[in-house]
Amino acid sequence: MISKDFNPNISHPAYLTRKNLHKAIQSEAINLEGILLDFGCGSKPYKSLFNVQKYIGLDFENPGHPHLNENIDNFYNGEHIPFGDNYFDCIFTSEVFEHVFNLPIILGELNRVLKKNGLILITCPFAICEHEIPNDFARYSHYGLVHLLQSNGFEIINFQKTGNSIETIFQLWITYLNLHIYNKFHKIPILRSLIKIGGNSFFNFLAILFSSLLPNTDDLYLNNVVLARKNI
Repeated sequence: MISKDFNPNISHPAYLTRKNLHKAIQSEAINLEGILLDFGCGSKPYKSLFNVQKYIGLDFENPGHPHLNENIDNFYNGEHIPFGDNYFDCIFTSEVFEHVFNLPIILGELNRVLKKNGLILITCPFAICEHEIPNDFARYSHYGLVHLLQSNGFEIINFQKTGNSIETIFQLWITYLNLHIYNKFHKIPILRSLIKIGGNSFFNFLAILFSSLLPNTDDLYLNNVVLARKNI
């Protein structure tokens, strides 16, 4: 079962991002089978979407993201993934690549531990504020991500952009309100909670409404979701 933080209702500050992300991951998860590596697994929030033989979570210890109460199976040193060549049938990695400074090296490692013709499902943000500071290093466009994957032995099977331009604009505004405005009411917790719930719900609703009325473009978007295959 997916927690409400990763499959949220309309009052959640990340509703626009995570509702689209959950839907996209769910649509691609059926393609993954066998032994799966969840690279940068954290709390494994999407584990229940996968029907695999074995689910192994790997993460990196860093000061920006403490791993308290997270069910991580293995840690790696930021450079070498501690598994043999061609070990995994598939790989899932969600909202991790922006935190990897040496991504080409890590893509080579992911390719190494993945079996020939094995699949990798990737999500990473395009429009989002800085987070997990100081370990927030990059944002990848559709073209940049395709280039990196193809340069490191993967072929693209499917590429989705989640969130249209209207949703992205509203998500950035909602994030700003939650980070810098609502907290000004911290001395009155009940009022702050009411304002947050009401404000988030209102602006999320407006995003949905305007998305149905205005041109639906994806030149500005929230997340990349990529299904790729190891070809070398």
